[in-house]
Formats: sequence, C-alpha cells, structure tokens
Amino acid sequence: MQLVDTHCHLNLENYNNDLDLVLERAGGSGVVRMIVPGIDVASSQKAVELSKKHYQIFAAVGIHPHSADEVTDKDLSFLKEIITNNNKIVAVGEIGLDYYKKYSDPENQKTLFERCLSLAKEVKLPVILHNREASSELLTILKNTFPDEVKGVMHCFSADKAILKKVLDMGLYVSFPGNITFPKAEGIRDLIRYVPLEKLFLETDSPYMTPVPFRGKRNEPAYVRNMLDIYANIYRLTPEDVARTTTHNANQLFDLDIEEESMIAYAIRDSLYLNITNRCTNRCVFCVRQYSDYVKGHNLKLSHEPSVEKTLEAMGDISGFDEVVFCGYGEPTIRMDIIKEIASYVKREGGKVRLTTNGQGDLINGREIAQELSGLVDNVSVSLNAPNSEAYDKLCRSDFGREAYDAMIRFIESCQKRGIDVELTCLDMIGEEAVGECKEIARKLDVNFRLRYLDAVG
Repeated sequence: MQLVDTHCHLNLENYNNDLDLVLERAGGSGVVRMIVPGIDVASSQKAVELSKKHYQIFAAVGIHPHSADEVTDKDLSFLKEIITNNNKIVAVGEIGLDYYKKYSDPENQKTLFERCLSLAKEVKLPVILHNREASSELLTILKNTFPDEVKGVMHCFSADKAILKKVLDMGLYVSFPGNITFPKAEGIRDLIRYVPLEKLFLETDSPYMTPVPFRGKRNEPAYVRNMLDIYANIYRLTPEDVARTTTHNANQLFDLDIEEESMIAYAIRDSLYLNITNRCTNRCVFCVRQYSDYVKGHNLKLSHEPSVEKTLEAMGDISGFDEVVFCGYGEPTIRMDIIKEIASYVKREGGKVRLTTNGQGDLINGREIAQELSGLVDNVSVSLNAPNSEAYDKLCRSDFGREAYDAMIRFIESCQKRGIDVELTCLDMIGEEAVGECKEIARKLDVNFRLRYLDAVG
C-alpha cells in the first residue's frame, strides 16, 4: 500500500527535533510521498530545502492569507525565482482567503490571492487552496483567473454541499484532514459522499487536526493511514482501493514520480478484474478511455495483449476473491479464446466468473458465442446504455453501426437460453425517461437491471 500526504507542514518548528523519526514512521505506514506547503517566504524556502534533502518530500511555495498585510513585491519575486530553479516544487500554495480569523485585511488578501494565482498560471503549476468563510469571493477570483479549469486542490474543505459542487465543477480536487475521524463529524462524512473518489486527496494538515486515536497529540504524516477506514466505509471500497486511487490522483496532478505499472489483473473491493485487451468495437462518448488510462488508481493501458500464461501469472491466488471479472480497458469478447481458457481455470478452482461486455460478441466473432460461454461464465453484465438503436448509435458509436443494438438484444436472449444470468446496465447521464425505458427493456427480457453513475468508474 502506497500513500501520499498531500498537505503536511513539516517545515514548521514542531518538527525541528525529530523530523527523521517522523519520516521513518511515515514510511513504516506506507507514506511514500509528502507535499510540504509554504505559508510565507521563510517556510516556502524551508519546504524547498527539505525536498532537496529527502527524496519523499516535495515542496509547494506560497503565502498564506494571514500574511497578506505584510507581503511585498520582493516576496513574490523571490517565490518565482525559487520555482524557476527547483524541480521538486510541485504547486503554488498554501494560498487563498480567510475571513474567519481575519488576521489580515480582506482587500489585501484578495490582492495577494490574485497575484499568487497569476504566478501559478505563469509557471504552470497547480494551486493548493485555503478557504475559510470566503467561498464566494475565492471562487469568483479563481474563475476570473482560470475561466476554463483550475488545476489544484481545495485543502481542508469546510464549506457546504453547494460550494463543494462548484469546486468540483471547476475541476479542483478536495481533501479533508483528520477531523473526519471525530465522533461528532458526521456532517463532514456525509459531505464526502458527494466527492468522487477520483477527485479526492489524502492529507493530514500536520501538525494540526490530528485524527482519532491520536487526537490531542501533534499530528504527523504517518497518521494519514488512520483515515482510510473512514473513506473505505463511505465509498464501499477497501482501504487498499482508497489508498491506490488517491495516490494516483496526487501523482497525476503533482507529478510525484511514483511509478504506476500497467495492470493485467487488478483488484477492486472483493473482485479480481482481468484486463485482456484495450481494443473495443465502441467509441462511447462517456467512456473513461476518452480522458484517462486509469480506473480506481489502476493503470489499464496495455503495451501488448497478455497471453493465457501471463494472465494466469498476473492473477495469482484467486481464492480470496468473490469473483473473477473480464472487464478491462476494452471489449473482452474480442479475445474469446483467452476468456474460455481462463474461465475454465477459474471454474476448476471453484471460483465464479463474470463477463462485462458491450454485447457485440456475436458480431465480433461471426458466430453465436453464448453456447461457448455456458458453464464457464456465471453472469454476464451487458452495457445497454440506450433504449433503441438510434440512441445507442449516437452514444456508443459502434463499428457495426445500427446493427450493434439488435445484435446485443439477441445476445442477451441467447445467454438466457443457455442458463447464464444476465444483468443490463445503463448510465444516469441518458436522463430519467431513457433510464425508465431501459428498465422496461430489462423487465420484458426478464433480466436484472443496474443503474450506473457517470462519475463512479469501477
């Protein structure tokens, strides 16, 4: 398990006497990278020094809104200079607005924030944002500076659901500190449910906001692991799923030099998924392939299609999984031979097999394939996605054109006749009326139906 603490103030005096031990404990807890943000010129410089000395530390440089009254042109020029000369600076931050404590004049805060954002835009770095009771002004300034998308994170998120939606719509990630573990923090935990895991970072905000069971003590990066169970429960995933996905998120935004190898077999929850091809006969407008090679932190971009032997090697011991699922970065029925061989192995081992497919296997292989799947595949999940061939063609853009939809329905009926359990799925993005029509198709075909959500991949 690899973890990233995306916000820890190891550049403060709280760690002057035992930083090496703090880093050792962090490594022992699986923390492989830490981002140390600056809050003024001195702490920004210290963050850079730490990043040079410790391979696992990366720096962010910025000036906190509390210091807005004292900031000078020279300070901002210095920040630009050190960014130019250091390749381990990965963000501009911690910057933003704070109208809660008001340690500095709000107008000065806004001026400083605008200048820091302009710096980030100039040097092409993401931003680490601080916001306390200043959401409206902060979002307005962000939108004026970055009219399309903001690359960065709203750290220690503490606003409401409406603001959260605006933040996510702008393209920002969000993170929450250790207070999510507090017994009376149910409101924060409820809010997290509206954050796609793909937009979440882990953070401790050390030395502050120490999680249970260390509350009352100085916080440190090792304690980021104590938040995993909370997130796993919220997302109905395993702690490993949360760790892997959030680590990928941080690596993607901040370029933290974490190697992420492509996966043939990958685990999500209690299922083992097999990524046997990246080829597909559809070019769906909503497909994750349009914008990412990753699902729940797994790199699914194959350099070549794996053999049976390589797939079995990647699978390893399957006894701990509830099922083995053919569902990767392409359409599995393009490789019917490998499906049959691997499924035969799984059945011999007493396992269950599920096939996730676009339902075009008969067209792909030039024959009816349900008979070959019978006895090998327990469940087939078909991505219906539309109530008719015209809508399907616009949404999924199959190589087989309008013929694909009718072939999919015939495949479903063929699987039923062969005793294979069938589930139809569609995405919420098609609208309530179309979803209702898809449910009715499932009812008439006497198969199960499951609604999927566009932002919930994997």
